Amino acid sequence: MIKKTTLSPEKVNTQIVKWLKDYALNAKSNGFVIGISGGIDSAVTSTLCAQTGLEVLCIMMPIHQAPSHVSRAEEHIKQLQERFPNVKNATSDLTPVFEAFKTAVPVYENTAKMNLSLANTRARLRMSTLYYYAGIHGLLVAGTGNKVEDFGVGFFTKYGDGGVDLSPIADLLKSDVYALGHFLKVPNSILVAAPTDGLFGDDRSDEDQLGASYDELEWAMLQVELGKSISEFEGRERDVFEIYNRLHTANQHKMNPIPVCLIEKK
Repeated sequence: MIKKTTLSPEKVNTQIVKWLKDYALNAKSNGFVIGISGGIDSAVTSTLCAQTGLEVLCIMMPIHQAPSHVSRAEEHIKQLQERFPNVKNATSDLTPVFEAFKTAVPVYENTAKMNLSLANTRARLRMSTLYYYAGIHGLLVAGTGNKVEDFGVGFFTKYGDGGVDLSPIADLLKSDVYALGHFLKVPNSILVAAPTDGLFGDDRSDEDQLGASYDELEWAMLQVELGKSISEFEGRERDVFEIYNRLHTANQHKMNPIPVCLIEKK
């Protein structure tokens, strides 16, 4: 199920950088603000934005963050600033804000649902923070979601990391993002790290949460596009196909426009 990208990283890089710059200039924006997590998606997105020559503000927003996530984010920002003079950085430690929020809401016996709600709260606090910086500096919030996350399994927080102004890598599969990351010379510590959203304060990976790797989910996404059905697969392939379809169906509310009650007009 391992997929290798067929895209040309150099051509993709050129296209996205031009798209970013044109969009920002048309919007009369000064540049971009990006949340840096220490993961591949935010590293690639921030490097693409940096190449526009416009202002790029990289924000670290730790909330009980694992030290490895913080060190990877710091390494990436340091490298980016050495390469691009238009890159600035700031840190907003949101741990006290998160802890204050927890005191303002009730504790529930269903800890699994409560912990998921709190994980999504972390993402929404970060979104609010990015828009604060965006408003102050006249910047656009650049999204870091890829195609599998945004349009395949809906692996993002609604009005959290899904709350952005533009999505430069949302038409790239995860394997494409890694290929672009190698081309852009993203730090190796990020390239080899297991993908994780870091929202639960532990070491669980995206694969732990999803039940399948990104290579597997890309494979399933392709099978759906080809019109295949679950009856055509056995064993692990059948399991992955079922996981993909279940998540894709359950998360349609994230991928589709907000439903509007249209009033009948006589």
